Amino acid sequence: MTTVIDFLNGLLWGYVLVYALTGIGIYFTLRFGFIQFRNFGEMIRLTVSTNEADKAGISPFQALAISLASRIGTGNLAGVAVAIGVGGPGAIFWMWIVALLGMATAMAEAALAQLYKTTGPNGSYRGGPAFYIARGLKMPWLGAVFSVCLIFAFGLVINAVQSNSIAQAMEASVGVPPKVSGLVIAAVTGLVIFGGIRAISRVAEVLVPFMAGIYMIVAVWVLLTNFGMLPDVFKSIFLSAFGLQEVAGGAAGGMMVALLNGVKRGLFSNEAGMGSAPNIAAAATPVPHHPVSQGFVQAFGVFVDTILVCTATAVMIIVSGANEMVDANGNMLEGIVMTQKAAEYFLGPFGNHFIAIAVLLFAFTTIIACYGYAESGMVYLKVGSSRGLAVLRLAVMAIVFWGSVQTVTVVFNAADAAIAVMAVMNLFALAMLSPVVIRLVSDYRAQRAAGKTPTFHISDHPDMADGVDAKIWK
Repeated sequence: MTTVIDFLNGLLWGYVLVYALTGIGIYFTLRFGFIQFRNFGEMIRLTVSTNEADKAGISPFQALAISLASRIGTGNLAGVAVAIGVGGPGAIFWMWIVALLGMATAMAEAALAQLYKTTGPNGSYRGGPAFYIARGLKMPWLGAVFSVCLIFAFGLVINAVQSNSIAQAMEASVGVPPKVSGLVIAAVTGLVIFGGIRAISRVAEVLVPFMAGIYMIVAVWVLLTNFGMLPDVFKSIFLSAFGLQEVAGGAAGGMMVALLNGVKRGLFSNEAGMGSAPNIAAAATPVPHHPVSQGFVQAFGVFVDTILVCTATAVMIIVSGANEMVDANGNMLEGIVMTQKAAEYFLGPFGNHFIAIAVLLFAFTTIIACYGYAESGMVYLKVGSSRGLAVLRLAVMAIVFWGSVQTVTVVFNAADAAIAVMAVMNLFALAMLSPVVIRLVSDYRAQRAAGKTPTFHISDHPDMADGVDAKIWK
């Protein structure tokens, strides 16, 4: 099994996704006229001013909170440490590039998810890549394949990564055995996910702003108290990104090592192009009533995840020198342990506990958000009945426990392979449907330029009506 996973990772990450993700991000960036910068103010405005919903949908802020719950997880703590440990400080530069390009990609996939969404068995909005593949590309069989991968990757594998990081952090911080952590997290997860999407949204909209806010306050304090070291930190990141630091020091490494690990961990963290966040973006009632409005909100989520939270973690690790520390056995620190040592450098013994608490909150909200994505796949496959969802929920609880007792390498490699397969299918769909989303953005901007509040009625766009639910966009 390990051989198969390694082969898939080598093929997809080494020869396909690095170029496909970068290419689609550049394409949408150019076609949208550098939307990351041109419409950044609109992203913020929509994010802070939208908290409306109807009986079929959750609010745009709740959708953002759930997507951030998924994005802001162990990728921001353990994932950043893995990127630096394997790819050097330069991996962070490539995480930034992936995020900036990914903002355009996230906008596109969220807008398409809104356009092609429908209503599920209980009358709630449902959508995502499986739906726009089936309705937009007329390839329902590929939508089914995507849904299976979504359930496997997000309902199961990625949740194992989250519980793995929680277990490591709890053991290093307060000596709790991994099995005990796994059992507790599995039980608490069950209490939330058995309440469905609306219960998840209520938990996420409270926990996500709280956890991200506290973490950023601590990170800003670290930056301000070590301001004089920041020029050297960013110099190290830029030199390492292009292999210059390793050449000068005579160490192994180089640009491709930094780039590959930065892209992998960047995608794992911000999820742009992966096809995950669109599943919850489709569940929102857009404000204003236009598919692009939710696209802007989700694009801002990528910015928050990587440019703010991941950068804060990276700076703490590099300034503290935790990426060059070794454990009692002489091995280089890896994963969440590296981030905990960095926090200890600034906060003393409390730093270890602070990161453990952060991991607990970040990873737990990621687990429940990822379950929400998997629910969308179940609905598409028409197995989203109460019995089918009960089976999924029990499986999620079981995998949370399993992940808590696995090794970092095994769990992360399995997650990389599952993400890669999903991303390939989603990127194919985004490329094929790019003319549609480009028209949507142009329509939104034209209405804004005319001083109107953008609204979308499918009757005004009859050539796009095929596959669109007319009742939703009447």
